[in-house]
Amino acid sequence: MCCPSATLAVWTSAWLSGAAASDDVLDALLVWGEAHEVVAGDAEAAVTLDLPLAGDFPVTPVQLLAALRSRSAGGARLVLPVPGDVRGLGGGGTFTEAALRVGEAMLLPALGFGLVPHAIAEGLVRWTVYKVDCRGSADPVGIGEAEHGLTDAIRDSAGTLQALDLARDRPGVRAELSAWLKARPKLMWPAGTPGRALRVLQRADEIGAILALAEADDPGGALSASAALRRADALRPLGEAVRVARYAAVNEAVRLLTEHNRQP
Repeated sequence: MCCPSATLAVWTSAWLSGAAASDDVLDALLVWGEAHEVVAGDAEAAVTLDLPLAGDFPVTPVQLLAALRSRSAGGARLVLPVPGDVRGLGGGGTFTEAALRVGEAMLLPALGFGLVPHAIAEGLVRWTVYKVDCRGSADPVGIGEAEHGLTDAIRDSAGTLQALDLARDRPGVRAELSAWLKARPKLMWPAGTPGRALRVLQRADEIGAILALAEADDPGGALSASAALRRADALRPLGEAVRVARYAAVNEAVRLLTEHNRQP
């Protein structure tokens, strides 16, 4: 499913372009935690955005939003890095390391800052802001390419699983999928979020649910080690396609929301 960085990227972009209120941004974040706090991960972020350094008393996202508004932050961008694929992160350093640890981050390319969320306690999310070299961080994956990639990965993974005799039907699987999806946080998106982006996100969530069930489907450890490894290899491209689809859909939503609301 999507993540805190996706929520913040879309809602902050909508707010900065006049399509949402600051309270809407704060309300949307509540699905990820009852409280959110913000600190700076380095001195430049602390001075530029008037934020406390990590280790000092944190501030609320309200202060962060005020700093972004006063500096014409522009649109945000979601990144979902994994080892071997750090597209969109720009330069390396502390920000890249932090983003890789949690598998997500939000970039503010116009300002040269990145934010990484971390759940530090039940119901509490801390956002750490880092100075980032955003040169070369442009999004290389369009939503059309990502959508086709997801379709291709579904077909290829299904064929591989059938060939391995691992795509077994299981009684009650539809009910399990429905329950899994219903248990996920119910995300809100701004009015005007493009329908194609929402459809791709929904499809990615549905495939993500199937992946989660497939990866857990080994009652009593019935699969041999070699069969489990082959299944993991078959599912890996599909998991990658889901990640890229989410990444592309969120950034397409940000792009269109920002462009539409800049028009006179």
